[in-house]
Amino acid sequence: MVKIRLRRLGQAHAPFYRVVVADSRTPRNGKAIEEIGIYDPTKEPTVLNIDAEAAKKWLANGAQPTETVAKLLKKAGIC
Repeated sequence: MVKIRLRRLGQAHAPFYRVVVADSRTPRNGKAIEEIGIYDPTKEPTVLNIDAEAAKKWLANGAQPTETVAKLLKKAGIC
């Protein structure tokens, strides 16, 4: 199953995330099929950039977003 999820980057206590499309069996920071956005909750205001066309394409092809990514997609106005 293909999932849209977050890949954690950054230092300890300063997380930075990339929104990626990956197989559900791969590790959290493992190889991704495609990177479709970024999310930085440490900035003020929060930075959220997601490629809407790519996200819609993957959702139409059956990719399942995680709960957190689903909330982010809704916040971005994609879902």
